[in-house]
Amino acid sequence: MALIAPLVLVQIVAFMFSMGVTPPRTAYMLEAGEPNVYQFVSINHMSRHLLAATIAHEDEQLGTRSGAFDVGDLQARAQAYFQGKPDPSGSTIPQQLVKNIFLWDDQNAVRKGIEAVLATQFSYTLSPQRTLELYLNYAQFGPHLYGVCAASWYYFGTPPWNMSDYQSAQLMGVLPLPDLVRRDPNGGIYLGTGVNPAVWNLVNGAANVWVPGNSMAWADGKRPLERSASQTLPTAMPASAPTTTRAQPCPKA
Repeated sequence: MALIAPLVLVQIVAFMFSMGVTPPRTAYMLEAGEPNVYQFVSINHMSRHLLAATIAHEDEQLGTRSGAFDVGDLQARAQAYFQGKPDPSGSTIPQQLVKNIFLWDDQNAVRKGIEAVLATQFSYTLSPQRTLELYLNYAQFGPHLYGVCAASWYYFGTPPWNMSDYQSAQLMGVLPLPDLVRRDPNGGIYLGTGVNPAVWNLVNGAANVWVPGNSMAWADGKRPLERSASQTLPTAMPASAPTTTRAQPCPKA
């Protein structure tokens, strides 16, 4: 009985997210502290290139896999963790999503176990489209910078529905080390003198990864719509990073 109550609570929370509940702050945002730049944008207003790049780079089995992860992959990751070896595969999008919303940035076994349980509940309750929508809205793309609405305007001066394939792929390279990424004063992601070598490798490497046709086909079902009624985007930009005056609103529906 003691185990049933938490599972029921998780199921209720997952159902609320599936019905459109979108909290304005996540555990990761609260841990980072304010000011944070974030605004929700509907998946209908995200570029097909952005959606395809996310699937190709982060989770090619999203939408075709049953559950949040492959059990064999999870076992291999657990074995590598306890043997002190590098992670052989990495987290899926459902795992990353629940980590961003509810958990903390730690690689210990307890957090990983909670993540697996939450991700499983979410994957059976939320559609793949809703899962991807939430992931791209809550992912961190820079110091105190969250979601593709803020990131697309901040780095590229363009809305998320107009992002090119190259810009989308570069943005995926930001995800592993978002706190080390900076905006180029002339626009784009800074890769010049003094850039962290890992950031340079990740961003350039992501931009040169071929996006498979099945990822594009998945994204084609979610072509962006025209921008609708105005919303307000916070004007504050992340501390210790260049500011931009080109931020514009992103539609929520």
